[in-house]
Amino acid sequence: MTELAPQLVSALILGLLGGGHCLGMCGGLMGALTLAIAPEQRAQRLRLLLAYNLGRILSYGVAGLLLGLAGWALASSPAALVLRVAAALLLISMGLYLAGWWSGLTRVEALGQGLWRHIQPLTRRFMPVDHAGKALVLGGLWGWLPCGLVYSTLLWSASQGDALDSAALMLAFGLGTLPVLLATGMAAERMIALLRKRGVRTAGGLLVILFGLWTLPGPHQHWLMGH
Repeated sequence: MTELAPQLVSALILGLLGGGHCLGMCGGLMGALTLAIAPEQRAQRLRLLLAYNLGRILSYGVAGLLLGLAGWALASSPAALVLRVAAALLLISMGLYLAGWWSGLTRVEALGQGLWRHIQPLTRRFMPVDHAGKALVLGGLWGWLPCGLVYSTLLWSASQGDALDSAALMLAFGLGTLPVLLATGMAAERMIALLRKRGVRTAGGLLVILFGLWTLPGPHQHWLMGH
């Protein structure tokens, strides 16, 4: 776990930096889930929002475990290098998207639409939300919403070559996204307005690009680590 600590911190920061993208992808859904809370349960909104997000984060961990098994199977093959390069390129694309310089990553998100079409109808069975159990399941389903940021981080975590490490990294990433989406559900306008600022989005995008460059195999990694 000590050896994994730097990657866990990186995954947490990646989730925090992706806050602007989370607002675009999940902000509307977060609002819809908040409205789905039964009127008599509105006083328990924070508890239900926490349950939503716990379900979502757990779904990231499950996805990390499943794809991490594939990464583990490929760890000793030349395909492992291909996986790492693909993860790095996706992270760079995510940084460009966050900064508002290139939106090609939306094409990657479109790949998950087929799965989401099968999952989305299931969400109606748990509305209105009148207890934390329903909120937890809804959050777990929500975690499979097509998202370039999640896909980028998922591929990066799988490139570590260990299924449990991959799951742990995705859980850390999910925790990083929690403040933004929890604030969205609680209508924390100041935090949301801050993350929408052009300078904040650009800075976040640049940091994700640097993280992608660091992930890309090559001698430049030592230079980046030194700086």
